[in-house]
Amino acid sequence: MGRQRILSGVQPTGNLHLGNYFGAIRNWVEIQDQFDNYFCVVDLHAITAPHNPATLASDTYTIAALYLACGIDLQYSNIFVQSHVSAHSELAWLLNCITPMNWLTDMIQFKEKAVKQGENVGVGLLDYPVLMAADILLYNADKVPVGEDQKQHLELTRDITDRFNHLFGKGKKVLKSPEPMIRKDGARIMSLTDGTKKMSKSDPAEGSRINLLDSPDEITKKIKRCKTDPIRGIVFDDPARPECQNLLTIYMLLSGKAKEDVAAECADMGWGDFKKLLTETTINALKPIQDKYAEVMADKGYLESVLREGRQKAEVVANQTLKDVKTAMGYSLPQ
Repeated sequence: MGRQRILSGVQPTGNLHLGNYFGAIRNWVEIQDQFDNYFCVVDLHAITAPHNPATLASDTYTIAALYLACGIDLQYSNIFVQSHVSAHSELAWLLNCITPMNWLTDMIQFKEKAVKQGENVGVGLLDYPVLMAADILLYNADKVPVGEDQKQHLELTRDITDRFNHLFGKGKKVLKSPEPMIRKDGARIMSLTDGTKKMSKSDPAEGSRINLLDSPDEITKKIKRCKTDPIRGIVFDDPARPECQNLLTIYMLLSGKAKEDVAAECADMGWGDFKKLLTETTINALKPIQDKYAEVMADKGYLESVLREGRQKAEVVANQTLKDVKTAMGYSLPQ
């Protein structure tokens, strides 16, 4: 038997931050040698909210370069751009036509984001989970590394898979049902300004997150200003101190130290000393990523060749799945 396959991706909206890194990309890097990996830049998802056409292409290249800078190895993984493989859009339409409307209106993220967008909510925001299902199902993914906030969308993918196979499979499984892969530590990094809210690219407060490409000065300022509490001693697992839990978790993950070692090291610290420690650790941990990113971006021809080869490999798999789906649904295919 061959290796199981993984599919995942990140939107090219804003810079990647520590939440993206710990919740997704670092996990991809650590497990990539165990799987057949397809990692895409999901630029079709990026337009489900108002976007800037002038920066979409450059943001897409930035995310792809960060994949490489964070350690995605082309020996084990394919990197490509979602919109470069037209099968994503076509399968999304076919799945739309068998997905009940109430399955989508019940999605928690749609309800939350629709409130923020007000009267300007587009159909794409409602339909986002069906496109996500198409992304996953095109590659017959066995596992999908996702954050906790995406788990409901993956369950929808499984429901769509079951419905399609029931309607059109004739006793066979045309589409494979994927399993979620959720990291226990660091799967949910919180905002620097509010320890009860997830770190997010869409947060208008730049100080709420540490981006992977932030300069040492920017990192220093953000950590210096981040929200803390008046209690001395930095401890884990106190529900009354969400910021303390979040900052300790970030330090633990960036330093690579065990939880018990971090707890012992920081138990008697004041916030001033801890912030200095966290600042130094963050700057040192991100420097290799930033150096590699600069190297990749300096050779655009190389980056384009990576995405071109990734697209070609992705199309082989995706187009076959699309063909199987269309055949099962009764379409006549071009000869």
